[in-house]
Amino acid sequence: MYKIIGADGQPYGPVTAEQVREWIAAGRANAQTMAQLEGAADWKPLSAFPEFADALAAKSAPPPAGPPPVAGAVDAVALADEFLKRDYTLQIGSCFSRAWELVKGDFWPIVGISALMLILLVASASAWVGFIILGPLLGGLDWYFLKLIRRQKSDVQDVFAGFTMAFLQLMLAGLITTLLQSVGLLLCILPGIYLLVAWLFAYPLVIDKKLDFWPAMEVSRRVINRHWWSFFGLFLLTCLLNLVGVLLCGLGLFVTWPVTGLALMYAYEDLFNSAKSQTP
Repeated sequence: MYKIIGADGQPYGPVTAEQVREWIAAGRANAQTMAQLEGAADWKPLSAFPEFADALAAKSAPPPAGPPPVAGAVDAVALADEFLKRDYTLQIGSCFSRAWELVKGDFWPIVGISALMLILLVASASAWVGFIILGPLLGGLDWYFLKLIRRQKSDVQDVFAGFTMAFLQLMLAGLITTLLQSVGLLLCILPGIYLLVAWLFAYPLVIDKKLDFWPAMEVSRRVINRHWWSFFGLFLLTCLLNLVGVLLCGLGLFVTWPVTGLALMYAYEDLFNSAKSQTP
C-alpha cells in the first residue's frame, strides 16, 4: 500500500500499487510525484520505485493538475483485505494512557472544544435536525482528534470539517448506523451491541480515508471482526468511563468525553495508519 502527495500538498491513500498505476496512466501522477510505501519513514519520487518503472515509461505526462482521485467505494474491499492480511493487537491500556497524556498536555482547548461538540449533540438530539447533523458532527470531532494525535495544527474549525469535507457521506453514515443499531437493540439487544462495536470506525474512515458511507461501514466491520471482543472491551471501557463522568454531577463528562474519544482514535490510528506512515 502507498500514500501519494497530490498537487494540493495533501496525502492521499493508502492505496494499492494498481491504483497508483492508474493515476499514472491518467496523468494524475508522474515520476516527480512524492510517494511513501506503507511502513517506510521517508517520501520518495515515484521514479525511485522500480514497480512503477513500466507505468512511468508508458506514460509521460506533465505535473498533475489536481490531486489524485481519492480512494472511494472501489478501493474499500482492497483496503480491508490489505489490513486483514496481517494480524494486529489492540493495546487498550496504551490507547487510554496516550489519550490522557494528550489531554493533559493541552487540557483547556481540548476540553473546551469537546464540550462544545457535546453540547451541540445533546441539543440537536431533541430535534429532527439531529439525525442530519449527527454524522457530520461526530466525523468532525474524530477529524479534530486525529489531527491532535498526528501533531498537526488543529482548532475549533476542524470539528466542523464534517460539514465541508464529507457532509453527505457522514450524514448517511449517521442515519444508517443509528437506524440499524437501534433496530438491533430493540429486537434482541445483542445484534445492536455487535453493530455498535463493528462500526466504531465508520466515521473516521469516511472523513480520513474518503470512503463512501457503506464501504466505510463494511471496512470497519470486517477489520474489527478479527478481534471483535478486544474492541468490545475498548467500547465497554469508554461507556463506563463516560458513565462515571455523568455520575460526577455531569461535569466529569467534559473530561471523560475527550479522553475516550481520543482513545478510540488512537486505536483507529494504530490499526489503519502506523506511526511511520504519517506525513512528515
